[in-house]
Amino acid sequence: MAQIRLECVSKQFGTAQVVRDVDLDIADGEFMVLLGPSGCGKSTLLRLIAGLETPSAGRILLGGEDITRTSPRQRDVAMVFQSYALYPHLTVAKNIGFPLRARGRSKDEIGERIRAVASALGLQNHLDRRPAQLSGGQRQRVALARAMVRDPGAFLMDEPLSNLDAALRSATRTELIDLHRRLGSTFLYVTHDQVEAMTMATRIALLNNGRIEQVGTPTELYDTPRSTFVAAFLGAPPMNLFDATVIVRAGELHLVADGVDVPLGLPADSATGPQKVTAGIRPERLRLRGADARLRGVVTASENLGSEEIVHVTVGGTVIRVRALRPVPAQIGDAAALCVDPADIQLFDSTTGRRLVWHRLHEHEASSRDASLSVA
Repeated sequence: MAQIRLECVSKQFGTAQVVRDVDLDIADGEFMVLLGPSGCGKSTLLRLIAGLETPSAGRILLGGEDITRTSPRQRDVAMVFQSYALYPHLTVAKNIGFPLRARGRSKDEIGERIRAVASALGLQNHLDRRPAQLSGGQRQRVALARAMVRDPGAFLMDEPLSNLDAALRSATRTELIDLHRRLGSTFLYVTHDQVEAMTMATRIALLNNGRIEQVGTPTELYDTPRSTFVAAFLGAPPMNLFDATVIVRAGELHLVADGVDVPLGLPADSATGPQKVTAGIRPERLRLRGADARLRGVVTASENLGSEEIVHVTVGGTVIRVRALRPVPAQIGDAAALCVDPADIQLFDSTTGRRLVWHRLHEHEASSRDASLSVA
C-alpha cells in the first residue's frame, strides 16, 4: 500500500521558508499533481518525500509508516528527474537494470525485469543503444523504465516532460496516463504546466508561496476556485477578474461596476448594504451580442487561435477576454455587448481574495429566500 501522508510539513533553507505547514493525503493508486508557479515549493516537497531533503518540521508517512528520517534507499518510492539522469556510458538495458544491480539481484531476475519493463514502454528494440543515440522521448521512457524496474509503491516525477517539444509532450502525457492505469501505482507528479495537470491528474494540489492553496479534482479547481490565485492560475486565458459591488435593487442582488450591471437572480434582505467584491468570469462563459447584454465595452484586440478567437473587450477600465468560435462578428473599435449567465459569475472577497458563497435562508420556502455572502 502506497498511501502518502504529509502532516504539517515545513522546510526552511536559512531564513527562507520554502514549504509552509503542508497537510496532504495522497491515496494509494492516485495520480496526484503538485502544480504551481516556479519557486512555490513543489519540487522541494517532492524531494522531501523522496528523502533527498529533510523536513524542518512535520512528518511524512508512506503506507502508514513514518519515513521522515528514513534514508532514500529504504523508501518504497522511485524518482524520475527532469534531466533523466541517465548514465551516458551505459546501454539502455544497463541503465534500466542499474537499481536492481545495486541491490544485488540475480542476473536472471535482472534480465527478466528489464525485458518486461522495456516491452511495456516500447523500448525492446533499443536495449543495446546508449542514451546519446536516443530521442528525448525515448530517453524519458528509459528513465521511467529504470523507475519501474524496482516495482516501487509510488513514482515521484519532477517535471519529466519539460525538455520535450509540444507534440512529444502531448504523446508522452497519453503514455503516462495509460501507464498509470495499467500499473495502478501511486503517481506524484510535479509541474508548472496546467495542461499537464488538468489532463493527467485525478487530483491537483495547487501551491502558492510554499502553502497549498487548494486540493481537488481538475474540474473542482477550474469550476469552483477557492481564491483569486486559483482562478487566475488556471485557464488559458485565465478567469477575468475585476472589482465590483454587490448591491440590493428592488429586493434583488445586482453586481455592478463601470460598464457592468448584472442581476444575480437572488432575492435579498433590503437592509443588506453594498459589498465590495472581486468578480470572476471564465472567458468561454461570455457571449458576444444578445438581447440580455450586461457588460458593455469596446473591442480593443483579438487573437486568432485557429478554431477559436480570443476577443479583448475593454469594459470600464478593465480588459475582459472572451473565448469564442471563429469567425467572431466583431472588429477592433466596435462597441461590444456581452452576455453572461449569473450562475457563471464567481465572487471573491476583495481584501483576502477568498471565494464567497451564497447562503440562502429558508430555501424550502419559496417566498422567503433571502441571500447573503460569506467566505467559503
